[in-house]
Amino acid sequence: AVDQPSRYPAAARGKPDVGYSRALSPEGVLSTGPSLILATEGAGPRSTLDVLEQASVPVVLIPEAHDKAGVLAKIAAVAQAVGEEEKGRVLAAEVAADFAALEDMVKALPSRPRAVFVLSASGGAAVVGGSDTSADAIFRLACVTNAMAAIKGFKPALDEAAMSAEPDAVVVMKGGGQVLDADTVFSLPAFAGTPAARERRLVTMPGSYLLGFGPRTPRAARDLAAALHPGARLPELPPRQWAAEKDQ
Repeated sequence: AVDQPSRYPAAARGKPDVGYSRALSPEGVLSTGPSLILATEGAGPRSTLDVLEQASVPVVLIPEAHDKAGVLAKIAAVAQAVGEEEKGRVLAAEVAADFAALEDMVKALPSRPRAVFVLSASGGAAVVGGSDTSADAIFRLACVTNAMAAIKGFKPALDEAAMSAEPDAVVVMKGGGQVLDADTVFSLPAFAGTPAARERRLVTMPGSYLLGFGPRTPRAARDLAAALHPGARLPELPPRQWAAEKDQ
């Protein structure tokens, strides 16, 4: 079974859905008859994890991190949990090579455009990704300045703060529950007078690909960098069998 946002790889889309990872019920998880439960730190609620940990099923918590070392540690932790350490080492080596190639290509970029990540919008207000977020981390990997770094976490943006941040682009997710298109985003008071609105520069990427911080993270950062650095000719990363599928 998988949790609700798990849409990659394709095999995940045919598995039973046990719900949102932060709002799990122990009955829903245990009804699938698992022999192993893998969960990222932050899954829950705590009461559900308490029940699961008291059941006769191993529960392995995978550390959540938003950098190269954290991604490689996740791969090693999952590989160890499922008894596939050698396959984990092979995958980690390929991902480490992808990170190295990404670092080389972004070093050559001449500028750092300013961008805002918008998580959601309702009532005329946008929730944005500030510092200490997965959005901030993927921006750094892509050689992009987070225009809302003064905010910590995912929080509503004050209109004046967002406008004075002067973002060159807005980044949003697709595949979530809310559709954030250019008309919706640039009609918000926070962004209406910004360079991003004047140029209607909206970048849309699958949420799990952009913010999942799994093996495909160097590829997501490369694609984000290409989208936010117009005119830059960034090479593609080497083809990998595990990265060939596209999100739905």
